[in-house]
Amino acid sequence: MKRGAIFDMDGTLFDTEKLYRQAWLDAAEEFGEERNPGVAVEGAGTNMSEQTRRVVKKYFPNIDVDKYIARVLELAREVPNKNLELMKGVEDILNFFKAAGVKMAVASSAPVSVIEKNLTRSNLSGYFATLVGGDTVANGKPAPDIFLFAAERLNLPASDCYIFEDSFNGIRAAHAASGVAIMIPDTVQPTEEIKSLCAAIFPNLNEALQSIKEGRL
Repeated sequence: MKRGAIFDMDGTLFDTEKLYRQAWLDAAEEFGEERNPGVAVEGAGTNMSEQTRRVVKKYFPNIDVDKYIARVLELAREVPNKNLELMKGVEDILNFFKAAGVKMAVASSAPVSVIEKNLTRSNLSGYFATLVGGDTVANGKPAPDIFLFAAERLNLPASDCYIFEDSFNGIRAAHAASGVAIMIPDTVQPTEEIKSLCAAIFPNLNEALQSIKEGRL
């Protein structure tokens, strides 16, 4: 078993990725653009920086990128303030890792302040040794920086860490960091490219946990 575990937040710990996916589309409509699902897929997992700007410009060349991204974030975060649901298996896998002495981190494209808020509201803060947000690294996912930094803070090589992700960009980042990339698909299913980058793919964290318990990961 690996000595570290790094978790993405939206769509991995919390059932919020669907809210972001909807927000990408709703905001596009508000700005008079087509509700193109491609922008939601390619934008998922990024830290709303240069990578995100390139995605937005690809789909909406004439849009005000900064205002559009700001509106996406505003729409996506309205609902979690009222209702934040855990993904299936979260508490089970966190309790198992804690009992086994596996050091844990959250590495999310969201700002650290949002990560802290969500973990506190869900009583999960005590599980994690460190939190790394998209505002703490220069290059967001799909660059490996966020996972390399999280592993460094755990005093472990990324190769000794399970990395749990739901987005394409997150899996690309986990693979680039040489971590054990485990995909738990949420709003989109993996392509052949993404499958080739994963150490394993499971429908939920409970099944991932079972595989770890059985020594298959």
